[in-house]
Amino acid sequence: MNAQTAKAPLLILFIAIAVVLQAASAQAASKKAYFAGGCFWCVEADFEKVPGVSEVVSGYTGGKTANPTYKQVSKGGTGHYEAVEIRYDDAKVSYDRLLYLFFRSVDPTDAGGQFCDRGESYRTAVFVSTQAELDAANKAKAEAEKDLGQMIVTPILRAQRFYDAEAYHQDYYKSSEIVLTRRGPKSKANAYKFYRNACKRDRKIRALWGNAAPFAS
Repeated sequence: MNAQTAKAPLLILFIAIAVVLQAASAQAASKKAYFAGGCFWCVEADFEKVPGVSEVVSGYTGGKTANPTYKQVSKGGTGHYEAVEIRYDDAKVSYDRLLYLFFRSVDPTDAGGQFCDRGESYRTAVFVSTQAELDAANKAKAEAEKDLGQMIVTPILRAQRFYDAEAYHQDYYKSSEIVLTRRGPKSKANAYKFYRNACKRDRKIRALWGNAAPFAS
């Protein structure tokens, strides 16, 4: 066996170790946060703009119905919220920062829904998985309440199983797929813009939070 042949297994071993360490590092940096802020299309669109967020998934959580559908959740009675799973790199954006942005991207004084969307599935909430997240969420809520000067009713709840929403809802805000609306055929992206404007989401958030509103256009 020559020297070059002998080195080959060592090289393969070093490559394998590097791959494992890189995967472990990526897994350690990748975190998940769970928020409910009314229409999940809007929350997904907002938080996918945040540097350090790799993906936002629309879905349902907080209730008892297993494998819920959009029709079931929007009808009510499942206990589920329309929510999002935010996947982020905590080396680039902190959980505290995500909480700060969340509270200022919704109307946390409204216990009955958000803007034109009413009912239990459209309420706001923060879902936490650890004591550290609970402490951070309570602190962020108190700070937001102080800044706003109004009582915040957004609950902080223990995280439950998160169910991905139907594929139809994912990345709705930027999809070119054509859908039929009351205003005729539109791309999902244009239908989303029309909905958000008609619901006056940004206008009402700006009126509530002023320059502190991070996403209102």
